Amino acid sequence: MDTQLDALAIALCVKTDDLLKASPYLAPRRPAVGIAPQLSDAVLVTLRGRSAAAPVSGT
Repeated sequence: MDTQLDALAIALCVKTDDLLKASPYLAPRRPAVGIAPQLSDAVLVTLRGRSAAAPVSGT
């Protein structure tokens, strides 16, 4: 099951990246000055989705 979840996460990242490139107005605004982000918006969406899909342990 973990392999399927990894494949889904990769597909989500690629699809989100493609959508943001096609419609850049959907991406959050970034200040002109300051520290450049190290993660893309697509990676952040993927990480958020992956953390929501992760099973909760210890209960």
